[in-house]
Amino acid sequence: MPSPVPEARPWREALALAAWLLATLALRPLLLPDEGRYAGVAYEMLRGDALLPTLDGLPFFHKPPLLYWLDLGAMRLFGVNDFAVRCGPALLGWCLGMALFLHLRRWHGLAVARAGLAVLATSPLFFVGAQYVNHDVGVAACITAAVLAAVRAVDDPARTSRRWLALAWACSALGVLAKGLIGIVLPGLVVVPWLLAQGRWRQLLSLLHPLGLLAFAAVVLPWMVLMQQRYPGFFDYFIVEQHFRRYTGTEFNNRMPVWFYWVVLPLFMLPWSGWLWPSLRRLKPVRTLDARAGLYLWWVVAIAGFFSLPASKLVGYVMPALAPMAALLALALVARGTAWPRVAAAAALACVAIVAALAWKAPGSHRELALTLGARVQAGDRVAFIDEYFYDLPFYARLAAPAVVVSAWDDPDLPRHDNWRKELWDAARFSPDRGAAVLWNWDRLAALPCGVPRLWLVAAATHRARLEAALPGLALVQAAHGVELLTLSGRSCGATP
Repeated sequence: MPSPVPEARPWREALALAAWLLATLALRPLLLPDEGRYAGVAYEMLRGDALLPTLDGLPFFHKPPLLYWLDLGAMRLFGVNDFAVRCGPALLGWCLGMALFLHLRRWHGLAVARAGLAVLATSPLFFVGAQYVNHDVGVAACITAAVLAAVRAVDDPARTSRRWLALAWACSALGVLAKGLIGIVLPGLVVVPWLLAQGRWRQLLSLLHPLGLLAFAAVVLPWMVLMQQRYPGFFDYFIVEQHFRRYTGTEFNNRMPVWFYWVVLPLFMLPWSGWLWPSLRRLKPVRTLDARAGLYLWWVVAIAGFFSLPASKLVGYVMPALAPMAALLALALVARGTAWPRVAAAAALACVAIVAALAWKAPGSHRELALTLGARVQAGDRVAFIDEYFYDLPFYARLAAPAVVVSAWDDPDLPRHDNWRKELWDAARFSPDRGAAVLWNWDRLAALPCGVPRLWLVAAATHRARLEAALPGLALVQAAHGVELLTLSGRSCGATP
């Protein structure tokens, strides 16, 4: 079947999607833990080393740097605020949407492309994810672009386009810099079986052209090699521990049943998933399935199946399946003559309502305390977090130095639990001296104020009695949502142990 002739350049769709994603970026405070954590990392890179992700001043290699670089650039343009730090995911979400639109327009025509973009843009998982500061929408965008570029490269069964092939490998490399090895694994998991199912093994081999491999290496290797040179344990931690051990391990949080994503994906694409069954009915019988529709179906199955295998599951992991789901639904909507613009209007209102509800509730936000601390802290003061890392507080308070974090850092069970303690403990492995300076056991707390003009403490209200026993003279500055901001004027004392 010949491809539809492309229409004029899609300026209206591009601008509409950008306006839709940007309009509500600053409506709510950072959500915890993810947004506070990753915004804080980008903020530390802004005022420190732009190549090295750090959390509380410690090398933080849980995730690669693409999101941080985008947010760092946005903060340089727009200042340190909620809008700027969400520009990175919004830009990546926009790229995802436009990649899908351009692909659908080329393969299926403008009507399907517009319907597909509307389905994607007003699906709650996409809309919230594209203004949520974490790495999921970034890797989804890169995987989507890589798959669609690879498909474009082999669009002509008689030859493989090297230009599109190089772009596919470059997008995969960006996917690795967005979230890790799934940036290359998942595009391969989608494209390779799809080509094999059509008997196109010669084109499959052509995907390994040296030009593509060179494009991949040129994008992904410089940062990774530099980190390995600086920190010799980087590759083992980032590649082995954060990928293979995490994928196969059972000690991580968020344990969910194997069917989790098969429920989550349609649930978080409401109301559009109401057309899922008509969309699937169009694909019968499978033996005569059109290769184009087959790509979308296999793409969804491959992504959801891949992430269903590990015990640990988070909603955002399945975002790389959004584009093919939107394509399948758009084909059904247009084929049935559904008045999808009306549905899109209702879906858009629902998406805005979700963001407004999050802004109203602001679950877990410490912005109020942080703004108070930021207005009062002075050069030379010391800030301490008590038995918790308050991820969003350094960002909102604009702290100029890492906070001391007081907890039971000598607990032998600490490495076995996937939580904030393990994140900091892992980071301190790459810089023991920095770790010793900021990770304090409780018995060192009394010595903390020595030689500083003032000490500021942030702690759950349940720690007040223990803190007052260790540090007489504490004064309450502000309390919000069970968390207190306390202060203690400096005093002279002996040498710090």
